[in-house]
Amino acid sequence: MTKEAEIGKQIFIHVGGMENVSRIAHCMTRVRLGIVDSDLVDIAELKKVPGVIGVVEDDTLQIIVGPGVVNKVAGAMAEMAGVKIGETIQENLDSSTKTGKELVEEKASKTKAELKAKQNNSSGFKKLLKSISNIFVPLIPGFVGAGLIAGIAAIITNNVTAGYLDAAVWTQYIDILGVINKGIFAFLAIYVGINTANEFGGTPVLGGGIAGITLLSRLAEGHTITNIFTGDPIVAGQGGIIGVLLAVWLMCILEKNLRKIIPNAIDIIFTPTLVLLIIGLVTIFLIMPFAGLVSDGLVNGINWVIEVGGVFAGFVLGTLFLPMVMFGLHQVLTPIHVEMIAQNGYTILLPILAMAGGGQVGAAIALWIRCRKNKPLVNMIKGGLPVGILGIGEPLIYGVTIPLGKPFLTACLGGGIGGAVIGYFGNVGAIAIGPSGVALIPLIANNEWLSYVIGLIAAYIGGFVLTYFFGTPKDAMNSVEL
Repeated sequence: MTKEAEIGKQIFIHVGGMENVSRIAHCMTRVRLGIVDSDLVDIAELKKVPGVIGVVEDDTLQIIVGPGVVNKVAGAMAEMAGVKIGETIQENLDSSTKTGKELVEEKASKTKAELKAKQNNSSGFKKLLKSISNIFVPLIPGFVGAGLIAGIAAIITNNVTAGYLDAAVWTQYIDILGVINKGIFAFLAIYVGINTANEFGGTPVLGGGIAGITLLSRLAEGHTITNIFTGDPIVAGQGGIIGVLLAVWLMCILEKNLRKIIPNAIDIIFTPTLVLLIIGLVTIFLIMPFAGLVSDGLVNGINWVIEVGGVFAGFVLGTLFLPMVMFGLHQVLTPIHVEMIAQNGYTILLPILAMAGGGQVGAAIALWIRCRKNKPLVNMIKGGLPVGILGIGEPLIYGVTIPLGKPFLTACLGGGIGGAVIGYFGNVGAIAIGPSGVALIPLIANNEWLSYVIGLIAAYIGGFVLTYFFGTPKDAMNSVEL
């Protein structure tokens, strides 16, 4: 049995067994489990499993195991359960071998879990954050890959412009890399539309179709569509991702209601036709102009705050980002990042927020030095520091700084110092979202990578100094037997 399979096996044991898990999924660092009866989960023992960095209780039970490892652990668990990732386990269990008492108890546990889930998910804002996460997290690998390809193309372009590379030879390669990059970003609205339809219970292809309408791709050259309310021409992509989210959400509502009243015999013909026609017209004449105002206001507002606020704005944003991550509030920023990239070619918000991870790295190094006698803590830092430097902060957040208390605060302040430096330089943007830390350097726009690196070093130093002198708990410095 592999190490990852053993982790998966231990997870099953401490969550009440395989029969207490309804679904297995994962993101970049966490195995996400749907739990039937949360009373059967032993959180304390789960945290002690070798390889488990932390546990987060939400609408799903999230076990943090780190990047790379998470794919293997989730895959091993799915293989043990005999299902695919994301597939419902309970539907694949053979109930014919269970006694009547077992079936009744299982039904009672499931009902209890459903009631508890409804209570836990009563917050509309929390549901919104979860939906945004479900829509955009699956797209992050595409953002990262396409963004890095764009970064490579930018480096080659800079060398061609500087005369270090022959333009006649390298221009075609720049064009090829651009075509590969646009395979994601040129049709991003469609991918978002498909995921939004999946999230809100609509037909994915209709969601993609409604999103595709915003591109105005079949409009004849020289022709325009005029907004019947304002008289202004409607521009392709107007409203951006925010418009797509709103349009497809309305599409899902309309589709569900139409399917309730249209007879099954003609449903396949009339429902998609009416959905595309009605929501298509609403999207072009109402949603695109309205969402255009909203998205432009958000982007311009953030640009203004960072431009005017400078150092202060950078400090506040860099300091508060990790608490936002703790509560899942950072998910609401994802559509804003995407819209800023669509409008400006880069997001100036991400490099500032990325400084929060730098503060964590600096704090972890300080704890390593001051708490070197605490071998379990040192081992945890050794495991989390490399991925922390690469921008995956969860191992250090949940495994090191939050459990100790004060280091989390000093790490946040260290991130604020880095954010202040980025705010001082201004106009430091990222051409894609996903990576952070050192991994974000190739994605920095306008050849401002040195400014970003200086900010990151400032965050390292800030987190280190503040934690070394003010944030190290005395009890953490004591020797602990392994």
